Amino acid sequence: MSIGPWQIILILVIVLIIFGAGKLPRVAGDLAKGIKNFKKGMNDEDSQEEAKKELDSSASAKEAADEKDKAAQS
Repeated sequence: MSIGPWQIILILVIVLIIFGAGKLPRVAGDLAKGIKNFKKGMNDEDSQEEAKKELDSSASAKEAADEKDKAAQS
């Protein structure tokens, strides 16, 4: 069951009737801003997780280096 061209035209006509021609550009702009903010939020979340992993791995590497130094001094 796929959406054909007539169904798309019908949906566009209904949207035009509901929002009107004057509000349609504003609605589209708001939708675009929402999508942009959603993508930005997803990227921020990913970068925060990566930064946390890097901090954890650098802390582990520092601990391992400290242990090697202690073992070398003994």
